Amino acid sequence: MTDPLGLIGPAASGVGGVTPPSPPRGPGGDDAPGFKDLLMQNIDQVNQLQQDAQRAIEDLHTGRRDDVDGVLIAKQKADLAFQMLMQVRNKLVDAYEEIRQMRV
Repeated sequence: MTDPLGLIGPAASGVGGVTPPSPPRGPGGDDAPGFKDLLMQNIDQVNQLQQDAQRAIEDLHTGRRDDVDGVLIAKQKADLAFQMLMQVRNKLVDAYEEIRQMRV
């Protein structure tokens, strides 16, 4: 089974032309993306999925598209990606709260 969102990582290598992300490098790597860059990239991907789903819904309403299954799949992908992003945000907030409460 393929990973339509590209979230599994190396398990999806070579499937459907999807290339897995390169492994993270240490702090000394000049071309290694930072956490902020990865987070922003994932936010952009979720945003793009939501825009694609919205366009598909609008196309279905206007009659430019009659593929109901494709529209439902696009909407489901966008919903799952957003839910995952919210879980990442919740974990980050929890980690921040825990660090903030540490006594030095």
